[in-house]
Amino acid sequence: MRNSADMMVQVCCQGGSGLVSLSVNVAPDSTLQEAIQSSGILKRLPDIDLRTQKVGVFGKLKPLDARLHPQDRIEIYHPLLADPMEARRRRAKKQKS
Repeated sequence: MRNSADMMVQVCCQGGSGLVSLSVNVAPDSTLQEAIQSSGILKRLPDIDLRTQKVGVFGKLKPLDARLHPQDRIEIYHPLLADPMEARRRRAKKQKS
């Protein structure tokens, strides 16, 4: 049930079939972790592991115990599969060949 004192936030993560973005109402003193758990995204994307994956708000890394503000967009990041600089070097080398 939505309380008039609640605030709306968004929880986003890239899933296997595209971006998953869920809106959730949370209490004003909620943390990132509480909002993520309340959103249901952990059930929808069971490969998410908050012990190892980083999270942020609007592209800035934040700890799971960070407090939220109205309309925040929480992002759950997947680890990089390759170093971006090394991937660029490989593409540049391939183009020269």
